[in-house]
Amino acid sequence: MSKRQANSYNLVADIGGTNTRIALAQGADVLPATVRRYRNVDFTGLESVIRRYCEDEGDVDAYAACVAVAGPVRDGRAAMTNLDWTIDTETLARASRSEKVAILNDLQAQGHALGHIADENLRQVLTGAETGAKATKLVIGVGTGFNAAPVFETDQGRIVTASESGHANLPIRTEQELRLCQFVSNAHGFPAVEDVLSGRGLERVYAFLGQEADDRKEILAQEIMTALADGSDPRAEAAARIFVRILGTVAGNLSLIQLPFGGVYLAGGVARAFGPYLAQYGFGDAFRDKGRFAGFMSNFSVTIIEDDYAALTGCACQLMTLERQG
Repeated sequence: MSKRQANSYNLVADIGGTNTRIALAQGADVLPATVRRYRNVDFTGLESVIRRYCEDEGDVDAYAACVAVAGPVRDGRAAMTNLDWTIDTETLARASRSEKVAILNDLQAQGHALGHIADENLRQVLTGAETGAKATKLVIGVGTGFNAAPVFETDQGRIVTASESGHANLPIRTEQELRLCQFVSNAHGFPAVEDVLSGRGLERVYAFLGQEADDRKEILAQEIMTALADGSDPRAEAAARIFVRILGTVAGNLSLIQLPFGGVYLAGGVARAFGPYLAQYGFGDAFRDKGRFAGFMSNFSVTIIEDDYAALTGCACQLMTLERQG
């Protein structure tokens, strides 16, 4: 590959718990031909994976760089929740040779991407009330982990605030959910939302049902979804039903906290995988099951983001904002 002209592109990256995706962007446009995926276990940290990408992509010397990470960001430094990497702006600037750098929580990046995602990559789950362009939105990520971020539209621009919603207590609505909560607690000492609403969380729900049936068996999340699709394992369907209803409950709780009249957006690989099953397994009923506020919940639409590059787009948009600010 021929050497790329220096300072002609921005570098954007989405660092998940399992894989890192890196690409080049011009303005808000991520260049699809430049997207590369790397397994995190093959690298010692952020610097090594970005340097590999820059070599693979023609000795890239980016003007600016922004990475989205699955973990909290504070004072330009991120600690990955499900990956033993530490990420800071100094390392990012050195690895990418960039003049400007930014680090976002991965859900913040998804929030910055809203409005820049093609309609064909949005799947509506629940309709909501008509609202204005500046209405608050909410992005909920379900993948290797779980998290959420509200998106506020202000006169000064978009603000996407970070959280660690996946580490809040798991809600309990039924006796079965109480037993599931105790099952998770026995293994991890604390029943967090992420312990159920994530890829490995689905595996725990399946294992819990095995314990309930006195027929212990553990399989991977991908195997559960395959069995669900071909109808070969009733336990996979039972696990999916529990997963979907708890997801509806949690999404409804977060909606009451943030009031996203502009819509709720589900992101992440697990959310996309469950897209075909949300309606039939009771997501809407669980989402709106809020007693006297059940009718009020119909204000909030729910949409799945099916764009695998949304976080990269959000990073590109954040760099555009930094450029405008000088």
